[in-house]
Amino acid sequence: MSKVEDFLTKAEEIEVVEAIRMAEKNTSGEIRIHLEKRTDIAPIERAMAVFHELKMDETQLRNGVIIYVAVKSKQFAIYGDKGINDKVNKDFWNITKDIMVGHFKNGANKLAIVEGINSTGEQLKKHFPFDDNDIDELSNEISKG
Repeated sequence: MSKVEDFLTKAEEIEVVEAIRMAEKNTSGEIRIHLEKRTDIAPIERAMAVFHELKMDETQLRNGVIIYVAVKSKQFAIYGDKGINDKVNKDFWNITKDIMVGHFKNGANKLAIVEGINSTGEQLKKHFPFDDNDIDELSNEISKG
């Protein structure tokens, strides 16, 4: 499977967007998923570039997170903004990465992403709890490159 369009079915994409919506109900953090065919650079570097292209670094609390997946390259990365990384341990994202790796290895792409979103939401909730004045600053739709 090397086509971004085939990575998730339309129904699975809807489930992913709903998982983002639900995770963001508990945190002021913002979560995005980005899928693209391949990367020729380290996935974390590409995740950082996409993060900035999507203007995720413009959230008020600098608490956006991108889960980046290069489908054909079979690589992914999780990148969080400065507001998060200033408050958490260096291995903060390893918890989520470990959860996702197992599902990807089993071919459960949607489950990997949904569990990644759920874990990210739980982690963000600890440092960026939901505020009644919070607005959804970023789209919950899956971006594709």
